[in-house]
Amino acid sequence: MKQVVQNYKSGELAVLDVPVPGCKPGGVLVRTAFSLISTGTELMKVSEAGMSMLGKARSRPDQVAKVMQSVATNGVPATYRKVMGKLDSYTPLGYSLCGVVEQVGAGIDDVKVGDLVACAGNEHALHAELNWVPKNLYAPLPDGLAPRHAAFGTVGSIALQGVRQGEPQLGEVALVIGLGLIGQLVVQLLAASGVRVVGADPDPVRCELAERLGAAACGDPASAAVEAAVAELTDGHGVDQVYLAAGGGSNQPVELAAKLSRDRGRVVDIGKCRLDLPWNAYYEKELDVRFSRSYGPGRYDPGYELEGRDYPIGYVRWTERRNLACFLDLVARGSVDVEPLISHVADFDDAVETYQSLKDGDLKAVAVLFRYPQEAGEAEEAEAPAVALPAVRKKPSTTRAAKTPVRLAFVGAGNYATSMLLPHLAQRDGVELSTVVTTTALSGANAQRKFGFTEATTDLDAVLDDKSIDAVFVVTRHSSHAELTRQALLAGKAVFVEKPLALTEDELAGVLAAVEESGNDRLQVGFNRRFAPLLQEARTRFGARTGPASLRYLVNAGRLQHGSWYLQQGTEGSRFAGEGGHFIDTASWLLDADPVSVYAVATSGNEDLQVVLRYPDGSTATISYVTTGAPGFPKETLDLVADGKVLRLDDFVRASVHGRKKWVSSRLPKARDKGQNAELAAFIKAVRTGGPMPVPLQSLVATTAATLAVQTGLAAGAPVTLAGPR
Repeated sequence: MKQVVQNYKSGELAVLDVPVPGCKPGGVLVRTAFSLISTGTELMKVSEAGMSMLGKARSRPDQVAKVMQSVATNGVPATYRKVMGKLDSYTPLGYSLCGVVEQVGAGIDDVKVGDLVACAGNEHALHAELNWVPKNLYAPLPDGLAPRHAAFGTVGSIALQGVRQGEPQLGEVALVIGLGLIGQLVVQLLAASGVRVVGADPDPVRCELAERLGAAACGDPASAAVEAAVAELTDGHGVDQVYLAAGGGSNQPVELAAKLSRDRGRVVDIGKCRLDLPWNAYYEKELDVRFSRSYGPGRYDPGYELEGRDYPIGYVRWTERRNLACFLDLVARGSVDVEPLISHVADFDDAVETYQSLKDGDLKAVAVLFRYPQEAGEAEEAEAPAVALPAVRKKPSTTRAAKTPVRLAFVGAGNYATSMLLPHLAQRDGVELSTVVTTTALSGANAQRKFGFTEATTDLDAVLDDKSIDAVFVVTRHSSHAELTRQALLAGKAVFVEKPLALTEDELAGVLAAVEESGNDRLQVGFNRRFAPLLQEARTRFGARTGPASLRYLVNAGRLQHGSWYLQQGTEGSRFAGEGGHFIDTASWLLDADPVSVYAVATSGNEDLQVVLRYPDGSTATISYVTTGAPGFPKETLDLVADGKVLRLDDFVRASVHGRKKWVSSRLPKARDKGQNAELAAFIKAVRTGGPMPVPLQSLVATTAATLAVQTGLAAGAPVTLAGPR
């Protein structure tokens, strides 16, 4: 496996291949999904390693004292060999991560293989693909918490323990000095506790971020702004608590704490800053100076951390592990929002370059995550996409020879492919069904016999390598869509992928990276409703808009049968992630724009969802996705209201437009036309002629991002902003 290491003597950083740790009793082996770089503690360590020997000695006087003691005891030669041997060794980095339990040691019964856990410890939660973590240093993830957010568990516990040491009370005022990663979390935790917060940091960007996350006011500690804000909020008495979350060699934080504290206030040291206490200032106010020791009670106790001996809750309410679980719960319930703190997500293989960019100042960040490659078959993170959509640079497409049939390959031949797609294609002139690829030989043989495929195979690579095949249909389970699409794009094929395009941000990014790498943007997602003839006619009858619109879309999805693979959320994503793109795409097509924000709420148990989309011109679309409705009620009803007009669609059976004139369609037969045939015709035409795809790629990406953002909104309890191309 790979692990990030550093040579403290030379300062060298490397990603080394090291043996996989064994799974000892009393702990679990965890495969890392995301690990967090502590931009304070870790960068300080990285910077120290780059210093001269004299610089190292000056930065660590505590270690120099130990060396001198060793000289007195063992002599200079022995001490020199010992010190040089220790310095000239690789040491690990990292102490906060989230991953998947890969193996369970003896004596562990609270998690099982496949569970997601957050892990802590500078010896157990390292920047490594696999870590052995003892019981008291991991905590299972609450439902709905994204793995990248759970990777903040350790630093969140540090901030939480610091706040506990300050004993905040409702209505108090606190000052947080230093608005780095820990300081930003302290601000949110205090605000969640009913405390008004003033922040102090010389960086205006960090000040603005803290104000967005709950601080009443922030400013440069060298200016008068912080003192003025404290005076206004406390009627001149001073703050009740000061939290020192700053680093460095300046004594300014300690002096500012004394100046702005009230009489008998509390000063809590969380970071590692200079602590030359001005005696008069602290004595005259009788300030209570407290230290916060890392993650909480249990830290540095081998009996607790390594042997799993818990402290009775009646005597120690908040231990290291309970703090970790508490912070995860706060994030899962939206009381703390870590997403705005994520400045950068880097692939684990790029760890050395990422550290160097941070050290050199080229990458300015509050928090940086490493994203790890997942093992085949492992569940991907159930997280919504990043809000910024990547720009796509593509090469011009090439046209094909006229009057030659469009040769198609199908990957997957399940119920949807054989009932909704292949019957239309098998009857279409100018189309040749070349190859069907399935994981089981029998299903391929059945599709070949029924629809006339030239060949049935289980060899996907052979199909992708076949230059004569023009387009590939991806009609498999949701978890494989993005990867199969990526492979087909890189092979130069036009791709029709059934919804969803992707289940995670990483999957969506992978598809777009394939487009950029190959220059092949020939992609269509099976969002067929915009092609439904009845809805297209209703849109034409409704006409152009001059003002913003309100759209309501009720989807009476109904309950799934027991055993349906749609219920396998760990591997196949949520039901809305798989199906919701249909309805978002339809709304965006009717409103002729892509959404700019998403807000989602759910009933208890997430059975029914309300998704509100906002559009650039002020239009809104509300999608009610419910599973608890009456089975006999129509599945899809839609109303569009704007400019004194109303468009209504009743389950693709009847449509009407009410305005100065009224139009009502005739009732269609029971077999509703939801646009699959028309979408397939448009796709085949685009492949044959080399013309544009039926739906612009940017629209497909925007719909996918908005669909995945629903999960982020549910977890955070707040709107998710969607940005345009970078």
